[in-house]
Amino acid sequence: VKTSGFTAVAGEGYFCDTTSNIFTMTLPAGTLGDEIAFVDYAGTFDTYALTITPNGAEKIQGVAASLTVSVERAANTLVYTDGTQGWLLKAK
Repeated sequence: VKTSGFTAVAGEGYFCDTTSNIFTMTLPAGTLGDEIAFVDYAGTFDTYALTITPNGAEKIQGVAASLTVSVERAANTLVYTDGTQGWLLKAK
């Protein structure tokens, strides 16, 4: 269970516990087909959001910016596609 900022590793899944503070998950440099999963461990993303930051100039959902996850009990998987779209959510 992660409770503070960390750099994710492709092929891994993470339980993120934001019970007492917001923190950032930094994505690794992506390679086609890489996947990273995350789950709101304590149901507190609506109070203390999880921020997901791309690696360097890479993108998340086609935008070179961080993604804020603020939905209680959110769980999803990011998949790396290419330099144009970057990391995409498997489901929204």
